[in-house]
Amino acid sequence: MTAWQFVAFLACVALASSLQNITGFALALILLGLTGLFELAPLPDVANVATVLSLANAALQLRGTRKSLQWGVWRDTVTGSVFGVAAGVALLAWLSVNVVLVLRLLLGVVVIACAVIVLVRTRPVERPSSRASFGGYGFLSGLLGGLFSASGPPLVYHFYRQPWDLGSLRDTLVACLSFGSLLRLAMVVPTGQFSLRAVGLSAAALPLVMGITWWMRRRPPGWRRETVLKVVCGLLVVTGVGLIAPAVGALVR
Repeated sequence: MTAWQFVAFLACVALASSLQNITGFALALILLGLTGLFELAPLPDVANVATVLSLANAALQLRGTRKSLQWGVWRDTVTGSVFGVAAGVALLAWLSVNVVLVLRLLLGVVVIACAVIVLVRTRPVERPSSRASFGGYGFLSGLLGGLFSASGPPLVYHFYRQPWDLGSLRDTLVACLSFGSLLRLAMVVPTGQFSLRAVGLSAAALPLVMGITWWMRRRPPGWRRETVLKVVCGLLVVTGVGLIAPAVGALVR
């Protein structure tokens, strides 16, 4: 990695961490999308770095939020995530390079589709969704997280439709995604899928992420729910394009 690539990588980390603190997701998605778009580092390494940074970010972001969490929803969601992450990590271990590129292309399409759906369905449902639905979305989220450390889109779509206040929604979303990140890390490290490059990038980016999270916990932006939804949609579109463009280029070559 050249000096400019390293600086650009840290800039992507700063942007992703800032947006994570506003929306409750986005760190892994934006980091994967931007680094893939500018070809700053290999996808498996960035996915592992995103996992570590997401956990560090969540540890600070969730301090003092026990009362705002929807614990029943968390349990139902992470139960599905356990099976999804296991399936995703297993798939990543044996899929060939070409198939991974195809899956990355499909992931970009799914992410953009989520943005369109979230934008269209801006009004929350009248009553919270069923327990089974949270388990199902948790499985899908875990599957994408196990493959790409990009578990956000399914849960973002489902959570942002619930009739909760923004603080409760964001904190519960962060808690669910952080559990998936912890589970993924526990699976990839023992199997030797965490490279020294990923260790170095994680160590360099951690102080930046923790500093941004510390600051934004004390100076939170007072955005309305509608504004946050628009930010979510914009982030998903940017990330989807960032995932699709490199995959298409690699397949064409």
